[in-house]
Amino acid sequence: MVTAFKKWQSISLILRIVCGLVVGVLLALSMPDNGVVPIFGSLFVGLLKGIAPVLVFVLVISALANASGDIGGRFKTVVFLYVAGTLLAAAAAVCFSFAMPVGMVLTDAATNTPPGGIGEVIKTILGNMVANPVAAIMNANYVGILCWAIIFGMGFKKLASDGTREMVAELAAVVSRAVTWIIQLAPFGIMGLVYSAVSENGMSIFMDYGMLLVVLVGTMFIMTFIVNPLIVFMFLRKNPYSLNWKCLRTSGVTAFFTRSSAANIPVNMELCKELGLDEDFYSVSVPLGATINMEGAAITITVMTLAVAHTLGIQVDIPTAIILSVLATVGACGASGVAGGSLLLIPMACSLFGISNDIAMQAVGVGFIIGVIQDSCETALNSSTDALFAATAEFKERLDRGEEVNMNF
Repeated sequence: MVTAFKKWQSISLILRIVCGLVVGVLLALSMPDNGVVPIFGSLFVGLLKGIAPVLVFVLVISALANASGDIGGRFKTVVFLYVAGTLLAAAAAVCFSFAMPVGMVLTDAATNTPPGGIGEVIKTILGNMVANPVAAIMNANYVGILCWAIIFGMGFKKLASDGTREMVAELAAVVSRAVTWIIQLAPFGIMGLVYSAVSENGMSIFMDYGMLLVVLVGTMFIMTFIVNPLIVFMFLRKNPYSLNWKCLRTSGVTAFFTRSSAANIPVNMELCKELGLDEDFYSVSVPLGATINMEGAAITITVMTLAVAHTLGIQVDIPTAIILSVLATVGACGASGVAGGSLLLIPMACSLFGISNDIAMQAVGVGFIIGVIQDSCETALNSSTDALFAATAEFKERLDRGEEVNMNF
């Protein structure tokens, strides 16, 4: 038994995840009514979601309390990359939607309540920032977690003794070790998640919305394999595809099945460690990216809004499309603070064209129908880009200092 376990551990984690994926599909096809297999997926996602808020809170405090160098320049770069990438994603969605205009068969309206406008989104973000720190951790409110962790981290930096700061660092190390143990369970978790997806969702459900999915997923692929690598190349002047592929196969694959950027934060932390990044930097930039780096959400908001406009015969001019891109960018950055995520921001964007809330909420209903594919691809793009841009920001600083950077992964 011990020998078999060691043999299993010696296999690449990615290969083990692929094995879990294949087994999940085979089990779903052979015994679709099994009630035990999905439990593995639920437990895995539950573990990730449970540890992620604590991990972020402890690591950010430790990083700021024990930071010795100046990493301000890197933060400016990574924030710029996160926001610029999200804006470019919205613009790419506009271009793709103009090139392939699609409509939709509107369904019954969803019952969730969307935000009333961009002012409400901003109000939600500000409210989350000042939420009770304990409640922020319990509710996985990452805006609040980041805000309080920065305050406590700066306090430890200024006032705590060396022994206290060392204790905080050791606590962060303990939590990080717990995360590595959880990640080792990924093959079994992916098996359960794939089983649930295959056994519960037949492909016939997507026939009416095939072209809409083509535009959504196609735009995400363009961002993943063309635009984002081009951004990395502009900053580093090196071939970006090895780094991009490393982020996709390590972070993107897991995020695709967990469908949660927050749950994927521990995975991105481990990825950044593998890439040799500064822990003081990525322990803050990765959770920040999970909060404001929302390329996939910007694409979803833009494509779905324009699909409604095309269905209703509304002509969209270039200036209005530009305004829509900016609106989708700001809304996407606040998606994590809005119950329901990116889909519930569609009515806000639809209001730009005078589309009623009742019609816009029907588009939200369509979004929930295709969400099995759309949300998986959206999360994979968002999460893999968090690590990609964090690495880009640090590698750029190293190159500016004249250091050599190895881009072969």
